[in-house]
Amino acid sequence: MTDTEIIHHVLQGDQRAYKWIVEKYSPMLFRVVMGFVHNQEQAEELVQDTFVKAYQSLATFNHKAALSTWLYRIAINQSINYLRGKKIKHFWTSLPLGFSGRAVGPDPLAQMEQQEQSLLIRRAMDSLPEKQRTAFILSKYEDLPQKEIASVLKTSEGAVEQLLQRAKAGLRKKLEKT
Repeated sequence: MTDTEIIHHVLQGDQRAYKWIVEKYSPMLFRVVMGFVHNQEQAEELVQDTFVKAYQSLATFNHKAALSTWLYRIAINQSINYLRGKKIKHFWTSLPLGFSGRAVGPDPLAQMEQQEQSLLIRRAMDSLPEKQRTAFILSKYEDLPQKEIASVLKTSEGAVEQLLQRAKAGLRKKLEKT
């Protein structure tokens, strides 16, 4: 089924169609939101908020972009608004998983080093300008092509390429200091 058909079913009250949307897009939205808030519980809540907002706005979806692009925009805006509302510029928490997504080993020293490295990377990411951070998260967490990132950010592919280059240079510079 196409995005248009799924949305039509949801607007007709088909709860299975809405459940399908939630199940299909939750993992990708969760990864993106985690890139902003670095907290599993808060990310889960923001993803739920994203789906509530999407459901409430579904009738206004204009089908110019893919459903996934529209959902990314909502999730990113929810994340940024959360961070602004909480006045959290650098939200650093320890996660049980390292930045690579692999489980941390049983060695306590290795675990501490992995958590410290993850913290440094998150701090560096959090310090990036908003658009650079968003482009970087979509590129590295979701492995989206520049064309789709451009669609999500409503900008050109060339601008996305520059944002990614600046983000990488900024991260490299910040991480070299540490």
